[in-house]
Amino acid sequence: MALIKSKSLFTSLLILVALFGVSVGGTVHKVGDSNGWTMMGVDYKTWASSRTFQVGDSLVFAYYKDFHDVTEVTHNDFQLCNSSKPLTRYQTGFDTVTLTKPGLYNFICGVPGHCDLGQKVQIHVLPTSLGPVAAPVPGPVRSPRSSSSPSPANTPQY
Repeated sequence: MALIKSKSLFTSLLILVALFGVSVGGTVHKVGDSNGWTMMGVDYKTWASSRTFQVGDSLVFAYYKDFHDVTEVTHNDFQLCNSSKPLTRYQTGFDTVTLTKPGLYNFICGVPGHCDLGQKVQIHVLPTSLGPVAAPVPGPVRSPRSSSSPSPANTPQY
């Protein structure tokens, strides 16, 4: 009986991990892939539209800190390429931004002229999903009883 309870507990834990394990951690997205955060050679609109971003994911901006920065701005300032009122500014050359809530995140390079040349990205973040739901795991299979029945004294009581 203890073995059956132990297997049931283990099975329950496996189901919980399958259901909730997806939301732990998140995906790391290197902005611009191998090109990184630059004003040349990357269409950030296309790059962002080819991915799904969820709460818990991270963006990694890799760039030359002497020539660029990463400035998070409002939607309006994103449209205008205005970096004068940043929500946040990153300047290390290798910045990780964790996406903590659903909605739009707007990033531009705050160096004059870079945003106008296309160094800007808008990220649409979806709520965390539970992912596909796992099918229930069947319980232990009991073998059919043999033709000789156990004596009443040896029959387990449940």
